[in-house]
Amino acid sequence: MTGNSKHHAKNLRNGRFAEPGRIYVITTVIRKRRPVFNDFKNARLLIQVLMGHERAGFARTLCFVVMPDHLHWIMQLGDDKNLGKTIHALKSITSRKVGRSIFQKGYYDHAVRKEEDLKALGRYIVANPLRAGLVNNINDYPHWDAVWL
Repeated sequence: MTGNSKHHAKNLRNGRFAEPGRIYVITTVIRKRRPVFNDFKNARLLIQVLMGHERAGFARTLCFVVMPDHLHWIMQLGDDKNLGKTIHALKSITSRKVGRSIFQKGYYDHAVRKEEDLKALGRYIVANPLRAGLVNNINDYPHWDAVWL
């Protein structure tokens, strides 16, 4: 095995192999499920970091919803970027802006297959505040966006 093949195999064993340019659904959770993002300012800080990631070319944001204790994010990984480092930076920068370490270790990622309907995934993610009973109308929830709307 070449060095590159070993790296690829190790990532597969760990259940993760990120492909630059690919679309992913990411979920990351706050430690002990504390509702850190009930604080409007903290939620907006996370959104600012998402937008900064886009400006820096780490990831193109297609859709997100910031829930009180977690983030759902549909993103397209930058062409020469690493998924783990991108998520680590998002969590690290957000924690620094909030003033303390807030995220659980790790994250959930799902590589979107070509046949999957991105708009349907986006609608499902954006509807999280409705399903959680936080609002009766999604337009009343301030912490979401989608490129399709």
